[in-house]
Amino acid sequence: ATDTGPLTPDQIVYCGSWPLWLESPADDETDAQLVARVRQAVAEFRKKRGADPLVVLVRGLGMFTAGDDVQAARTTREVYLDAVRVMATARKLGGIHALEDRFREFIEAWEVESYRKAVAKAAAAGGRAAGKVAFVTGAAQGFGLEIAQDLAAQGACVALADLNARGVQAAADDLCKARGAGRAVGLTVDVTDGNSLADALHRVVRTYGGLDVLVSNAGVLKAESVKTQPAKDFDFVTAVNYKGYFLCVQNVAPILALQHLACPSYLGDIVQINSKSGLAGSNRNAAYAGSKFGGVGLTQSFALELIDDGIKVNAVCPGNFYDGPLWSDPDHGLFVQYLRAGKVPGAKTIADVRKAYEAKSPIHRGCTTKDVMAAVYYVLEQKYETGQAVPVTGGQVMLS
Repeated sequence: ATDTGPLTPDQIVYCGSWPLWLESPADDETDAQLVARVRQAVAEFRKKRGADPLVVLVRGLGMFTAGDDVQAARTTREVYLDAVRVMATARKLGGIHALEDRFREFIEAWEVESYRKAVAKAAAAGGRAAGKVAFVTGAAQGFGLEIAQDLAAQGACVALADLNARGVQAAADDLCKARGAGRAVGLTVDVTDGNSLADALHRVVRTYGGLDVLVSNAGVLKAESVKTQPAKDFDFVTAVNYKGYFLCVQNVAPILALQHLACPSYLGDIVQINSKSGLAGSNRNAAYAGSKFGGVGLTQSFALELIDDGIKVNAVCPGNFYDGPLWSDPDHGLFVQYLRAGKVPGAKTIADVRKAYEAKSPIHRGCTTKDVMAAVYYVLEQKYETGQAVPVTGGQVMLS
């Protein structure tokens, strides 16, 4: 009953007076044809109704709702579902009776309600990532978690992805408590498995209606001499750091490309969290450095190919994040691994190794999430840059 009109004032306020009805995509309909059909339908709706639709019904597929943020879109969904239930019952009781046009028009133009909407819009989350949906891999702990937390603090909705199912769900739950219901979702993902990524991204699109930013952060490290490192350790590092980045981009790119097709001015972003080891070799750490050098090559190649789809691809290359578990874990962290591997001559303790590494940077400290996020926001906001590997190394690696 898409032309019946609204039943209640709340339906007008939160859902608009009418939904937009669309036929489901035909089997032989291309993406370009579908986009053109939807754009035309929206334009006709706007001309007839004077506003964009907040509720879209697609035959055989379901309902899509829109709002200034995820919570507003969910409110729209719940209010319209209530209206559908009322309409279904009303048919059994003698028919649907919508609000009279004079009442509907009064509510649509009501100055107090217009003021309330303006206040609500002004109170919506701001920040450097406001309105964006981000997918962050390796987000259960460490850099990945702190990147997700910062994006959420700056207004994004964030999908946290990690192989650690309990950890990533707990992290997402904590983010929702801090930033509001629906602002984050935790997904169990194996970045070396394309099907796992496809399933996770399908859920992201169903939850948030799309995707704007991939932060490919998942990474592992096995430090050892090339003379003794088992091939299985080399394969493990390569699978996560190199192949995993490739598979993330392969699954995300079609989503961003379709959004660009629908709105040619739209630009999506892919950001790989690389490493200073992607800019300079790393002694007794060839597997990691090789995977990160390869990641820069992928970034440059993806950037050349995907810009035609409105996708910018850049890498951020942090220096050493000493306070995270990658370095400081007492059993498996890099300080322990490097001490065992003898990477720091004369070092007797973890403290000796840390001191030696801090001395490598002219700034004499490790990299922090704040340092990395400054570079991430730069590549997101800079519309005239793609294919770059941005160093955040405290001067430990200097470009020439």
